[in-house]
Amino acid sequence: MRRYEMMLIVTDTIEEDAAQAVVERAKKALADQGGSVLDEAWWGKRALAYEIDKRDHGFYAVLDVQATSEAVAEVERQLKILDEVVRFKTVRPDVRIRANR
Repeated sequence: MRRYEMMLIVTDTIEEDAAQAVVERAKKALADQGGSVLDEAWWGKRALAYEIDKRDHGFYAVLDVQATSEAVAEVERQLKILDEVVRFKTVRPDVRIRANR
């Protein structure tokens, strides 16, 4: 199992409790696939860097997870079909980016 960091942006057209429920749903999907959440941070409602679907704010959450690549792929598949999720990004924090010299 590898460590991943997943950031979710949930639409601000729903209440904050409903947005937190979307994050809980993602955590449950990850646990169902055998992964575990090591740490989580709820950033709340923040301004988006640019307008998405005529919205300029969203609810942000960051999950530090440990899972297999298959589990992460399944969670990402489920996030893609949720209308409440505006954007998500999953990265492996242990992978370093090398600059071309």
